Amino acid sequence: MTDWIVGVDVGGTFTDFSARDLRTGAVHIHKRPSTPDDPSRAILEGLGELQQKTGIPGEDIVRFAHGTTVATNALLQRRGAAIRLITTKGFRDLVEIGRQVRPLIYDLQEDAPAPLVSRSNRLEVTERIGSRGEIVVELTDAEIARLVAELKAAPKVESIAVCLLFSFLNPVHEQRIAAAIRAAIPDVYVSISSEVQPEFREFERFSTTLINAFLQPEVGRYMERLKGAINQVAPNAKFGIFQSSGGLMSVDKALEFPVRTALSGPAAGAVGAAAAGGKSSIGDIITLDIGGTSTDVCLIRDGETEIAHVRDIAGFRIRLPMVDIHTVGAGGGSIAHIGPDGLMKVGPESAGAVPGPACYCKGGTKPTVSDANVVLGRLPASLAGGGLMIDREKAVEAIRTIAEPLGIPVIKAALGICGIVSSNMTRAIRAVSTQKGHDPRDFALMPFGGAGGLHAADVAKSLGIRRIIVPIAPGILCAEGLIEADLQENFVFTCRTPLDGSLAAIETAVDQLDEQAKAWIAIEARGAEGAYRLLTLDMRYVGQNYELPVTLGQPGEEPNLPHIAALKQAFFEAHQRSYGHVDREAPIEIMNVRMKAVARLSQVVPLAEKPVGPAKASEYHDVWFDEHASVSTPIYPRSTLQPGIRLQGPAIITQFDTTTVVPPWASLTVDPALSLILEIDDAQ
Repeated sequence: MTDWIVGVDVGGTFTDFSARDLRTGAVHIHKRPSTPDDPSRAILEGLGELQQKTGIPGEDIVRFAHGTTVATNALLQRRGAAIRLITTKGFRDLVEIGRQVRPLIYDLQEDAPAPLVSRSNRLEVTERIGSRGEIVVELTDAEIARLVAELKAAPKVESIAVCLLFSFLNPVHEQRIAAAIRAAIPDVYVSISSEVQPEFREFERFSTTLINAFLQPEVGRYMERLKGAINQVAPNAKFGIFQSSGGLMSVDKALEFPVRTALSGPAAGAVGAAAAGGKSSIGDIITLDIGGTSTDVCLIRDGETEIAHVRDIAGFRIRLPMVDIHTVGAGGGSIAHIGPDGLMKVGPESAGAVPGPACYCKGGTKPTVSDANVVLGRLPASLAGGGLMIDREKAVEAIRTIAEPLGIPVIKAALGICGIVSSNMTRAIRAVSTQKGHDPRDFALMPFGGAGGLHAADVAKSLGIRRIIVPIAPGILCAEGLIEADLQENFVFTCRTPLDGSLAAIETAVDQLDEQAKAWIAIEARGAEGAYRLLTLDMRYVGQNYELPVTLGQPGEEPNLPHIAALKQAFFEAHQRSYGHVDREAPIEIMNVRMKAVARLSQVVPLAEKPVGPAKASEYHDVWFDEHASVSTPIYPRSTLQPGIRLQGPAIITQFDTTTVVPPWASLTVDPALSLILEIDDAQ
């Protein structure tokens, strides 16, 4: 009898599996093509293949962790529920007015996406909560009855968002409306803003709640279907869904708050990267997660992922704690095309899993980044352990379709495609580093995803990054992150308070949130090995428009509020780190109190399969690193690279889940944790 954890990450091209034995640390990995029409199909088929390959009994799976893209895809495709919005009288246009900021500052023709609910489906209710939480206009029973009658008389509605002014201070009106709707129309989903996102700033709160309502039926059906199927295969498994903030939550919580899964898969990759970096004693990392459709980048400092509280996804504003990930449409399946200006472009359109790149022989004919890498000799003849065979002739034909109109050789076109996509990735990294005051040269670059190792050296060189760390199983690192993750829940209370006065209101808020966190731990964290609460205050100078999160204390310490002088000093340090300056005389205020509850799940150090040397090239490929001439390049199976070995480029390292390119201007060593460490010889 063994205890297995299984992590499953669904990507645009592949669905990745990682299984770890809690008793021995043994690890098994698996990849299979995704099924975009129904992601659960690839999960169930892949899980069956993994079990068949490894002999893991379903009864021995004790935890199943899932990173999902269902919510993100539903937003991107606007494939969600028929919804209604209920709001305070006079404010139904708030979701359309937004912040009056253009999506593209220099494009006067580009409009913000239309709201997820049309104006005719935004219903107003006569009530008003004041700015201190007082009831200004009472919500009457007659008004609730009128509202419910209007909803029942309307065409079929699947989900309703209730967003009233200042409900984060006093939720009583939202709660009464929700209770009445649930009693009268029991088959409809109801999201109320005081539960989804109980913070100040009306537009962000309304938008986040509206997105939650939009996603609930779509995500709910998927989760229920998958939960039932997994229960049949692994009846003893606890089912956890990865949330955008970097931790797991229960399926029931995901059904209630699907908006929390908007960055589920990419956030798992960042958590996996932090864990992999820790094994090699590297805490400052910039991630480069290159999949089939997109590239996700994240900055990690001292082993901790950066957290953002506001993000736009598919043009829609979400205000929730999320791992600060920047995404660009640049992946292995990104399609190259000629723009209206006659110049080559790459992405954001992707061939995805179906029909996929031309070289995959699944019906794709358009030139993609993967096809370019095949033409340049950088990809082996088979991928995913032989599960996917590569056809170089089809790749050449696909690249020729863009090379001939441009009047350039196929090799030059392929180099151009790789160069453009690397530039897109470089800009994404600058968005999370340089633009936020961080010098990327102070960090190591960690590529992962199926195509991370193909482009890492080019991206690092362009940024002046000298060191690249490639973890043991980079192609399934998101699935590994799901296994490494703990249970997590975030609580927040808006409490605007000047720092130069009584902090009684803040102390009360801390106590209330601490009680909520303890209650969550008592219910959700049963069976966990350890739990802690972490206190954070959102602080700003009076007059500033945005706050800085200031974390107080360390994991494991009691979340106590320090004295005012210590709070000021903590804020000064955060402000200096983010903006490069402080004003020690300017007044400061606290806006939000946050409490994060974390329950540590049982873990075991993964037992990596030891490489068996000596390192010997299995074959040689003609590889183009520039258009002048190809270079005969040795191909090394990673399973032969033992700790301490050093190789000078050029070289290509192959393994089951990815391929790593070491250009002539880079060298490679293997550290004791079995990570590949690439050093860029002439980084600027």
